[in-house]
Amino acid sequence: FWMEITPSGGSILGGIQQRGNQRTSGERSRQEGGKIFGGGSRAPIAISLLVKNPEAIKHGRILFHDIGDYLSREEKLEKIASFSSVAGITNWQTIAPDSHGDWVNQRDNSFGKHIVLGDKKGDAPKLFDNFSLGVVTNRDAWAYNASKAKLQANMESMIDFYNAEVGRFNKAHPGLDKKAREVAINDFIDTNPKRISWTRALKQALAKNRTFDYQASSLTHSLYRPFNKQWMYFNRTFNEMVYQMPRIFPESGVENLVIQFNAKYKGHGCPVLIANALPDLHCNGDSQCFPFYLYDEQAQANGDTDDFFAAVDNGNGLKRRDAITDEGLAHFQNAYPNEKISKEDLFYYTYGVLHSPDYRERYADNLSKELPRIPAVRTAKDFWAFSKAGRALADLHLYYETVAPYPLTVAAKGKLADADYRVEKMKFAKKGDRTTVIYNAKITLKGIPEAAWDYVINGKAALEWVMERQGVKVNKESGIVNDANDWANETMGNAKYPMELFMRVITVSLETMKIVTALPSLRIQN
Repeated sequence: FWMEITPSGGSILGGIQQRGNQRTSGERSRQEGGKIFGGGSRAPIAISLLVKNPEAIKHGRILFHDIGDYLSREEKLEKIASFSSVAGITNWQTIAPDSHGDWVNQRDNSFGKHIVLGDKKGDAPKLFDNFSLGVVTNRDAWAYNASKAKLQANMESMIDFYNAEVGRFNKAHPGLDKKAREVAINDFIDTNPKRISWTRALKQALAKNRTFDYQASSLTHSLYRPFNKQWMYFNRTFNEMVYQMPRIFPESGVENLVIQFNAKYKGHGCPVLIANALPDLHCNGDSQCFPFYLYDEQAQANGDTDDFFAAVDNGNGLKRRDAITDEGLAHFQNAYPNEKISKEDLFYYTYGVLHSPDYRERYADNLSKELPRIPAVRTAKDFWAFSKAGRALADLHLYYETVAPYPLTVAAKGKLADADYRVEKMKFAKKGDRTTVIYNAKITLKGIPEAAWDYVINGKAALEWVMERQGVKVNKESGIVNDANDWANETMGNAKYPMELFMRVITVSLETMKIVTALPSLRIQN
């Protein structure tokens, strides 16, 4: 935009950044402050002023003013009013855009020297042959549930209702072609949110006169949010966008790992989380998922090989291949010619480096705008330190349900039966004190170490994700109940699961930060 207006006589472009980005969470959301338009806005708001003066001595000046952190809506409006005019802003910052067009938070150009995690547009060397966003259902209340039985009932009911609508439409509008059907759909269909969740794709299916059967094979485990597994109906028709996930987790029970990078990462907390189950798009921000294996067409065609990692998986007939490229492996083998480095070593090295505080700080502005690039550290000793740390972190983050629970004090009212471990909403005992959490009316958890809140993923502490997701949620539109206790009782066979999960994630958080703190300094090869 600025490159277009400057030649035509643009003299000054002034930008007043008023923050208010509510597509954030935790500390970052508080830093963004109040929403300028109240409940009507979630995006950050800015005032742009363009002065066109062909006679100006200097063209193309950009001035920028940031309203400030942690301000309420009223405080922001008060400051704007106090300026009275543009002349009232005395602390303008002069901006010189870089080659990327960045005004502020400009990227570190050395980032481009490192190998990129993935690239679907260019031919430059890359570490992963394919990657994918997490699944977008556009009907989460219907397509996810803590209870397998309730998920099945919800999806069977919705599919039956959809098929009935196809029949009703055909009876009311016989003989229409696809284009005419598309025109008539919106005014005809029953949009009762307690019966169905319509999306663009499902309306198109109706226009094509398609009906569907419930598929029991579509039920699978998913990682819906950090440290929160759910049952999911994974299905191309009833998930709006599956992206490349059918090539990564083609069916329930298939073995794979994905490193999820938060494409909305803004420098707060850890940008990555590993998963061994289908991830939702928002499991980690907008999750870009880099897999260990690919179960794609190439793997099925070329799977007969002596390579162990391209072997038939779990006897189900699906063949797999390594997602890490040969050129990616060669890139790091050439960096350390005396070392025997495997793709598995490199996978965990990547996970370790992406946890490095030095890496996250140095390249924070790059990571907020592009996919990660992975540097080769200066020494083989450091390479193995990052790889070993990445493997240890992966073990914690994948097998969080089996780590030792942190020994909290469980203050209980009377003798507890299984029913007494039911949780509806965890909350802090008092504001500003994170050492004590009220689990339910009978149980209070005491002695939570302050350091346990330091492990932040997807905008908030891992423990906060447990508090948010382990409870009972009712979807306002559909009335569907998603009860975390169902996962505890039906899938895990353990009524204490939510409480124990909270205690286990304390251990995960403390151990994660211990490993991260002990990582080597990021010394990069020239």
